[in-house]
Amino acid sequence: MTPDVVFVKPLQNYCLEAEFATGERRWFDMKPYLSYPAFAPLTKEGLFMRAHVAYGAVTWSDEIDLSPDTLYLEGRPA
Repeated sequence: MTPDVVFVKPLQNYCLEAEFATGERRWFDMKPYLSYPAFAPLTKEGLFMRAHVAYGAVTWSDEIDLSPDTLYLEGRPA
């Protein structure tokens, strides 16, 4: 089972640094995901920099979130 995200820091150039409940930190590049309609709004009006944690996932709004599974499995150690 993938651990929950407990802290996220949005970085320049559409990258995230996430800390998991295990204490592990991973770096995740969102750029490849921005071409998907669900994530395209993150390129407008500084929305990406408003990333925060809700219920163990990274979220930006009621409609845009990223699962801890994706962050953990696709991210690289920070």
